[in-house]
Amino acid sequence: MKHPLPDRPEHIGVLRLSALGDVCNLVPTVRALQRQWPEARITWIIGKGEHSLLAGLSGVEFIVYDKSTGLAGMRELWRRLGDTRFDVLLHMQQALRASVLSLGLKADLRIGYDKARAKDAQHWFTHRQLNPHPRAHVLESFLDFARLMGVEDLSLDWSLPVPEAARQEAAGFTSGSPYILMSPCANPRLRNFRNWSAEGYAAVVEHAWVQHGLKTVLTGGGSTQEREMGQRIAAQAQSGAVIDAIGESSLKGLLALIDEARTVIAPDSGPVHMANAMGTPTVGLFATTNPERAGPYRWRDFVVNRYPEAVRRYLHKDPDTLPWGQRVRHPDAMSLIRADDVIDRLEALLATSSPRKPTEFPDET
Repeated sequence: MKHPLPDRPEHIGVLRLSALGDVCNLVPTVRALQRQWPEARITWIIGKGEHSLLAGLSGVEFIVYDKSTGLAGMRELWRRLGDTRFDVLLHMQQALRASVLSLGLKADLRIGYDKARAKDAQHWFTHRQLNPHPRAHVLESFLDFARLMGVEDLSLDWSLPVPEAARQEAAGFTSGSPYILMSPCANPRLRNFRNWSAEGYAAVVEHAWVQHGLKTVLTGGGSTQEREMGQRIAAQAQSGAVIDAIGESSLKGLLALIDEARTVIAPDSGPVHMANAMGTPTVGLFATTNPERAGPYRWRDFVVNRYPEAVRRYLHKDPDTLPWGQRVRHPDAMSLIRADDVIDRLEALLATSSPRKPTEFPDET
């Protein structure tokens, strides 16, 4: 017998700790829940860095779990929520750590992914699973939680808060100059292989500067790899064409920079989804991951997509036969992307978007 769904939940728990792009893709589901039940309390258990990006999201109470604190941090979170009971807990993190964390939370109903999408045996930790949704984009997978609960209005809305201090931070880098934003590096995890070449990025920087008078703001974290990438790109650019902000901006400051950019160019990483959330035209660079599953949702038509070619060349398989979401873990996969491919997409976006981008889009759900 299935556990019943609440007709009018008073307290909804959301468990999603990471990552930056994923939490951006989850926000429309939170907004849909808020529209359906405006009086409901929503508590989101979230990672530390992800909270710094979404802090101030209207109508949401955040409980931060720092993954570096391990089991001790879990115990502290359980103690903090010891008197809290959720009508429903949306277990939206497909990871064993999150499932262990969920064990210490009190909830009448726990909803998780269906077996086809669940990882690390997540379905063992939930009462009800989502209806199957083969080949779903990550954003649509999150919306499936709202669909299961009977939410009617699934129109997309983010309304991410950008404080004035963050806008001033962004203005300090650009001084009012028009620019594109380039975040050249993805998360440097083991066998990630999502980064394109410094030479390719530099060719795009040159085109934006010479043809359009647009500077390029480079952004990213403060790792040695990211700083060296920025230095290599800047070294190949004309004087004045690059503003190197790698390792220098806060996440809210990055959000403000993205909001004011003419276009964002980045591989499969948080900034393409942050740009998608802000309505900023986005050129995603994809070869190791499938953009139909994980690309910037509103801008998938402008993705440089070499994933099918990478699958055929490095996995020796037909892309249609692969498990949904399988990655191509080969260090040469991103070299399939050519500078001309990126420039073509950039030109298409600059031609179809005004210097002040639109802030509203038609309902795509």
